[in-house]
Amino acid sequence: MHFLQGLTRYTAIGSATDSVHIDLGDDALFDYPWLFVQQAGRWTLDDASVHRLGEYLLRGGFMLADDIHGPDAWNTFAEAMLRALPNSHIEDIPAHDSIINILYDLDKRVQIPGRRHIVSNDGGSNVEVRMPFQPHKWRGIKDASGRWIVAINYNMDMGDSWEHADDPYYPVDMTSLGYQLGMNYIIYAMTH
Repeated sequence: MHFLQGLTRYTAIGSATDSVHIDLGDDALFDYPWLFVQQAGRWTLDDASVHRLGEYLLRGGFMLADDIHGPDAWNTFAEAMLRALPNSHIEDIPAHDSIINILYDLDKRVQIPGRRHIVSNDGGSNVEVRMPFQPHKWRGIKDASGRWIVAINYNMDMGDSWEHADDPYYPVDMTSLGYQLGMNYIIYAMTH
């Protein structure tokens, strides 16, 4: 809800007032050009769902996967994606790639923490974050034309930066970074 309000405020993109939860088997899936998937490292997708996800992405859809932590979750997610897109591969997104910098120039690769990983915050610059896994990476999958169709926040929780935008304990600079990165992903997806 917070992020969608920010998207409307800081861009000319019209959006819904709240998110919509959709099943991969629902034909309405193809009405949505952008999917945000949280905790995709816990996926247990059957063959029909995996096929449908691949079809969605190859027909022009875009997916952002977030809140994937550690090697076990990564392996679960990567296996599902390679089943959905068997002719593709997951790669790191270069620092100056347009998907990261299309609207906001994000030259720093900062690990965005989940709310549960913030152990202290005095309201100033003294924020202590203890993320359970390192390193954090921006990854993705491209289509045959070289366009990103999947963006992956690994060992990060950008969704929490949106969800806790009104939480004084959650660092403002992380919320700002999460908004900027999310808007970059959406604008890239809508223009590519």
